[in-house]
Amino acid sequence: MAAPSWGVLRLRVRGSGRGGGSLLCLVPKPFCTAAAAASKPLDAQRLAEKLRAQKQEQKAKKEPELKNPVQRRVHELVRFTQQLQRVHPNVLAKALSRGIVHQDKDLVVINKPYGLPVHGGPGVKLCISDVLPILAKVLHGHKAEPLHLCHRLDKETTGVMVLARDKEVAHQVQELFRTRQVVKKYWAITVRVPVPAAGVVDIPIVEKEVQGQQQHHKMTLSPSYRMDNGKMVRTRTSRSAHVAVTQYQVLSSTVSSALLELHPVTGVKHQLRVHLSFGLDCPILGDHKYSDWNKLAPQKLSAGTLRKLGLPQSKARHLPLHLHARQLVLPALGSRTEELSLVCRLPHYFVRSLSRLGLELPSQDPDEQQS
Repeated sequence: MAAPSWGVLRLRVRGSGRGGGSLLCLVPKPFCTAAAAASKPLDAQRLAEKLRAQKQEQKAKKEPELKNPVQRRVHELVRFTQQLQRVHPNVLAKALSRGIVHQDKDLVVINKPYGLPVHGGPGVKLCISDVLPILAKVLHGHKAEPLHLCHRLDKETTGVMVLARDKEVAHQVQELFRTRQVVKKYWAITVRVPVPAAGVVDIPIVEKEVQGQQQHHKMTLSPSYRMDNGKMVRTRTSRSAHVAVTQYQVLSSTVSSALLELHPVTGVKHQLRVHLSFGLDCPILGDHKYSDWNKLAPQKLSAGTLRKLGLPQSKARHLPLHLHARQLVLPALGSRTEELSLVCRLPHYFVRSLSRLGLELPSQDPDEQQS
């Protein structure tokens, strides 16, 4: 409460002697008016409440209630694809720590979220390598050394990602990946169904520049054979081409889509996306880069698929890539004498798309159903 103002009152007091005297006496006299109260500075609590109310009002203006289910679906996807680049590194580190798949004295295994790049680059505000020191402190205390990357996943790919507690272990795991001793299994939702339902794609991959309205680079097939007048003729292999081998199997399918399990024997950049799109003519749902060779444009989907997904074609660009690193099997390493199988649950959007498209999971795992 503010201190009261003081007024001056002159009081004449009769003295006990001959003459009288006068005495100045100070008495409290409140001068606080409504105008004065309005001009007082806000205290901390009132200021915080005012700012909170303004923020909520602005948020309500920016995010009006959407009654149309298609608009709600689009809005949900837009927020999903943008949210990770807006969070604080500390918040991201804590979120990653809550999704730990496995940890021991050598390794920490996380479930990589969608839209989070592994390394920095142009336009990247936040990446996994940035938060490794913070994540180490969250898990092992303030004196913990930063964690180390053992391999990488594409920005749009989710799933199993292995980190090491020290450089020596990281180098050992990297060598296991390089020498193809790690078993990798991915799950993907594809547009169309591959024929046959199981097989091996063994076609080299090379990076090329695409000539068109937008000049850009893509990975593409560099086959060792071509058809010439009905005969198979061996072609000269590009020196820049990389050997690429992918095993695949259909786990569930409908007329226009499928859930595939993929086993990349090699590890070429964008290998699964290129083999599925250009090798099997079954691009991954949400793959806006490799669904068309000549241009960079949102993936073109059939009317039936769009209806099931609850999207118009004009909003298909918001669909995330449906490619998930489902499982890694690491051989015995260091003091560990047995192989280590690491499995990551599917992200929420992946499970929702399976349900919308009428695709079934191969196992009715209750944890998977609730993800």
